[in-house]
Amino acid sequence: MKNIAIISDIHGNLPALKVVLEDIKQRNIDQIYCLGDLVDFAPWHNEVIELIKALEIPCLMGNHDERIAFDHEVTPLPKHNPEERAARVNGINYTKQTIKPENKAFLKTLPERFLLHFTISGKETKVLLVHGSTRSNDEYIYENHNLEDVQSMLAQEKADIIIMGHTHKPYVRHIEATAESPAGTLINSGSVGRSREENPLATYLILHVSDENITPEIVKLQYPINEVISAIEESEIPDFYAQFLKKNVSV
Repeated sequence: MKNIAIISDIHGNLPALKVVLEDIKQRNIDQIYCLGDLVDFAPWHNEVIELIKALEIPCLMGNHDERIAFDHEVTPLPKHNPEERAARVNGINYTKQTIKPENKAFLKTLPERFLLHFTISGKETKVLLVHGSTRSNDEYIYENHNLEDVQSMLAQEKADIIIMGHTHKPYVRHIEATAESPAGTLINSGSVGRSREENPLATYLILHVSDENITPEIVKLQYPINEVISAIEESEIPDFYAQFLKKNVSV
């Protein structure tokens, strides 16, 4: 049995990351991968990057990492209301102004994907790790994403399993085989630092890999969310992101 932990979307939330890493430490985990988005919206982007570097965790380039690394402009998202659009610009600009040069340089080196190979029941099984989708680190693939497009992605990549983050909403979606496309699985690992679920827990994925199968497990953990709320309020990050965390928390 081999156990692989996959974390994603930390977004500067060091307390949540520490809780997840401590949980991983208590389990029989052989390898950790990160799907990206280390920065923005909580004030510990430098500390998060430095911890990922210190632990030598292979990490992909999320869309937020790319924006900070290359100073891309912030493009408004139609799904956001005016308040969130303004907060997003200010939150990202805070990261741009405070990130250390060596950490910005590190973000520039991050790859777009990892491809893992396993032998399951005597057959080679390919597991593709991306941030957003197989096409872009900024594309949202939700659980109800168009079936034909999902099948096309699996077939085009010749992948048995595709694992992604970006939406901050974890799921496991099994795709049955058809005459045109083989079976496959889509998995979203959720978000360590900024869950968009009703109860915003620190969330990550474990793949339990045996000779017979690969079994995904979504892990959800409490973390000191009040510490994060206070740190945001005491920083120049817009209070919008503290309010986001307060929605389902008694403070």
